[in-house]
Amino acid sequence: MAAGLVVFFVLILSILAYGIFVYNQLVNLKHNVGLAWSNIDVLLKQRHDELPKLVEACRQYMKFEQDTLEKVMQARSQVASARDSRDMAALGPAEASLRASVGKLFAVAEAYPELKTSEQFQHLQARISALETAITDRREFYNDSVNINNVRIEQFPDNIVAGLGGFKPFQLLRFDPQQTADVNLGTLFKA
Repeated sequence: MAAGLVVFFVLILSILAYGIFVYNQLVNLKHNVGLAWSNIDVLLKQRHDELPKLVEACRQYMKFEQDTLEKVMQARSQVASARDSRDMAALGPAEASLRASVGKLFAVAEAYPELKTSEQFQHLQARISALETAITDRREFYNDSVNINNVRIEQFPDNIVAGLGGFKPFQLLRFDPQQTADVNLGTLFKA
């Protein structure tokens, strides 16, 4: 009888230890998703801060292109709103709109030789392009982290611990194929 009781307690302790182990792994995954989002958020904020500087640099040269400049700022505002609310469904289209407006801005800037040779414009253009590349890389890392988290909380027996611990799935940051396609510069040069 004592041996049976020892086996029972060992079994209970093993199940409890496994549950704690799984719980801690799920906490780690949840925080990895948060970290991945924070990395994107930092880059989005940096780009958000750089865009008004770019628009102002362009405004000095592009007196007749106010519509282009306003579209950049409107798209910037949409991205900021989606970012602040962590609305992944709205962030994709807002990012696509911003990417298109900045692309159009860079294309229109080609018609202004003084602007193209401006050191400030060149610096801001390079900075924003570098931020775009970094955002793309971080978006991939975020989606990988979300996927790993979502798979783990659905797998048996982890789903039991996830349910008891209140772990929820995260939403992937998705973009439509036309949102991720290369910008067609030919169409941007048309008014």
